[in-house]
Amino acid sequence: MRILKRFWPYIKEYKLQFFIAILGMIAAAVGTSASAYLVKPVLDKIFIEKDAQMLTILPPLVIFLYLLKGFGKFIQVYYTEYIGQDIIRRIRQEMLQSLMAMQMEFFVKEPKGKLISRLTNDINRIKEVVANMIPDFLRELLTIFALVFVVIYQSPKLALYFLFIMPLAVYPLSRLAKRMRKISRQSQETIADLTSHLSEIFNNIELIKAEATESQEMERFKKHNDSFFKLSLKQVQTSELVSPLMEVLGAVIIALVIYMGGKEVIEGHMSAGAFFSFMTALFMLYTPIKHISKLYNKIQDAVAASERIFAIIDLVPSIKSGENEPPQKIDKLCFEEVTLSYDDKEALKGVSFCAKKGEITALVGDSGSGKSSIVNLIVRFYDPQEGRILVDGVDLKTLDIKKWRQNIALVTQRVYLFGQSIAANVGGEEFDEARVVQALKEANAYDFVQSLPQGIHTPLFEAGMNLSGGQRQRLAIARALYKNAKVLIFDEATSALDKKSEAQILETIRKIAKDKIVILISHHIRSITFADKIVVLKEGRKLCEGRHEELMRDCAAYIELYQKS
Repeated sequence: MRILKRFWPYIKEYKLQFFIAILGMIAAAVGTSASAYLVKPVLDKIFIEKDAQMLTILPPLVIFLYLLKGFGKFIQVYYTEYIGQDIIRRIRQEMLQSLMAMQMEFFVKEPKGKLISRLTNDINRIKEVVANMIPDFLRELLTIFALVFVVIYQSPKLALYFLFIMPLAVYPLSRLAKRMRKISRQSQETIADLTSHLSEIFNNIELIKAEATESQEMERFKKHNDSFFKLSLKQVQTSELVSPLMEVLGAVIIALVIYMGGKEVIEGHMSAGAFFSFMTALFMLYTPIKHISKLYNKIQDAVAASERIFAIIDLVPSIKSGENEPPQKIDKLCFEEVTLSYDDKEALKGVSFCAKKGEITALVGDSGSGKSSIVNLIVRFYDPQEGRILVDGVDLKTLDIKKWRQNIALVTQRVYLFGQSIAANVGGEEFDEARVVQALKEANAYDFVQSLPQGIHTPLFEAGMNLSGGQRQRLAIARALYKNAKVLIFDEATSALDKKSEAQILETIRKIAKDKIVILISHHIRSITFADKIVVLKEGRKLCEGRHEELMRDCAAYIELYQKS
C-alpha cells in the first residue's frame, strides 16, 4: 500500500486512459464468465432438450463472447501499457534530475555503476509492474469475481467447498511473498555491484591491460556474477513454489466438487448442464487464481525496486542554491578565512586572497596543498565550513547556483568530451559555427580539426578516444573560450601539451584576461611567472602571495617550488 501511495500522484493523471482500460478489463471478465455460463444452456437446451431455436442462437453468441473477451483484453493491454511506459519515462527523468541536483560529495561516495543500475535495472523491474503486472492483477481479479458469481449462481451449496478451501492458501502465499521481497532486494543490490564493477573495468581498461590484471578483474567479476546467479535461482524457486501449491489445492477442490456434484446430479437436485457449467467456471477460475498468486510474488520484486527508486527521487542536496542574480560585471572574487574539510580531512585552513578582473591569479603548491579545493569552492561543488567567498562583496551562497555556474568556464587536466561532433562539444547543441572556428583557432586546435574527415562536424568516439590526449585538451580549452565566461579557471589545463602549444595557449589566456577573472593552476611554475598574482599554498594554508619577482625575493616556499619545477 505504501508503494501504491507513492505511485498515486502519477497514476491519477491518467483518468481517461484508466477508464478505457477498466472497460476493457470488464469486457474481458464478462466474456470469460459468460462463456462458462453458456455451458449450461448448450448442454441442457441443445443436447438434452434438442431445442432447434437455441441451436441458431447460442453458437453466434459464443463467437460474440470470445470477440468481446479478445477486444477487451487488447484495449486493456494497450492503455495500461501506455500508462505504464509514460509513468516510467517520467520517473526515470525525475531520478536523473534528482541525481544531477546532488552535491559532488555524493558522487564521490556513491559508485557510479550502482546509480546506473538504479536508472536501468531497477526502473525496468517497476516498468513490468506498472505496465503489465498491476493491470493483469486487476483483470484477473475482475475475472475471478465474475466466475465466482457464476459458480455461486449455479450451485451455492457446491460453491461453499471452493470458498472454504481457497482461503487456506493465503498464509503460505503471504510467506512466499515476504521471502520474495527479501531475495529481490538482495538481487538488486548484487546486480548494482556487478554493474558498478563493469563500469570500473571499462573506465580503467587501459590500466588493466597495461598491468596485465585481467585475471584478477575476472575473479572479482566472477564473485558478483555467481552471487547474482544464486539469488536468481532462489527467486525462481520461491516464485515457482506457487504452482505446486495451487495445483494441490485445485485438485482437492475439484475432487470434492466432482464427488458432491455427482451426488447432486444423481439425486436430481441439479441438471447435468448446470453441473458442467459450474465445473467449467471452476476450471476457468483455476487459471486466474494461479496467475494472480504468481503475480503477487513478482510484484514483491518491484516493491523492493520501487523503494530504491524513490530513495533516489527523495534525495535532498546539501548544497542549496541561493536566489540572488550574480552581478552583471564581476570585478572581484575573494576568499575570507575559508576552511574546508572532506569528512575528517582538513583541505583548506583559513585561506584568504582575492582574484580580480583583468588580472591572472595563479595558484601554486605541491599536491594536496589545496589548489583543487579552491576550485571546488568557486564552482560550489562544496561549501566551506568556515569563512566566506565573496563575489563583488556578495556571499557566493546567496547566488543562484545555476546562473553563477553559467559565468564560469572550467578546464581541468581530466578532459570531458561527449559522443557528439567536435562543434557540438565546443559550442553545445545550438552552436555558432564561426565562433566555434574562432575558439578552435585560439586554442591552437583548428589545424588538426581541419585535417579530420568532416572537420568541425567530425563525430567523436566515447570520451573522445579517437583523439590524442593533447588534442582532447585543446578542445576542452576551446570550449572554455567559446563560453566567453566572466570567470575562467584552468586547472592543469595545459599538462598534456608540448611546450610550444602550452606557450601559445598561455598567450591566448593573457589576451582574453583583460575583461575576465582568470585563475591558473599549474605544476610548471616557470610557465606561469607572468601571472599578475601568485598565491603559494602548502598543506591547505596560504603561505604568501605576490608577483614572481616579489616571491623570489621574500617567499622561501615559492623559491623551493620554482627550483623544483
